[in-house]
Amino acid sequence: MKKNKQIEVEHRARFDKAKYDKLLRFLKINAVDLGRDDKDVCFFVLPDKLLKVANNISKKTAKITGKMNKMGHGTGFEEIEISINPRDVEKAIDLFKKFGFNSWIDSFQKRQNFRYKGVEISVKYSDHWGYHAELEMMISSRDKQPAAESKILKVAQGLDIQLMSEEELRDFVAHIEKTKTKRVT
Repeated sequence: MKKNKQIEVEHRARFDKAKYDKLLRFLKINAVDLGRDDKDVCFFVLPDKLLKVANNISKKTAKITGKMNKMGHGTGFEEIEISINPRDVEKAIDLFKKFGFNSWIDSFQKRQNFRYKGVEISVKYSDHWGYHAELEMMISSRDKQPAAESKILKVAQGLDIQLMSEEELRDFVAHIEKTKTKRVT
């Protein structure tokens, strides 16, 4: 049985606490509130992809996610998710480390998710990123990407959110990797 690809079209924006609070207030009134989504995440640092193990504390779920490219290298990429039991998060992290994934970043993310005009918006805070948002849509094929990009950009403009450029995102991620990466010793 062949399953359609799950392609995530994703953009990010960083802002100050005042913009964070204003965006949260607006979305709580005008969007569908998808709930708290606080996560404790272990990101494995790879040259061209993203592998993470996430413990969703708010929903009492967990998953392993592989994104088939790295942030700052395109806005649409295949994503593969595998649900795991939250009690297996530490075992999964340990397994990846023992199989040679020896560079990682631990991050706690305070998140609130919304759906607004067909776009999922996660309003977040983390020590590494500060106040920020992720605007995304899931699509099943690359031919749907231009329409998804257009919708995300229109929603961001309507919310007065300045999306990060690919270069800004690439530089920011490189800085986090340089300053926050832990290694197996």
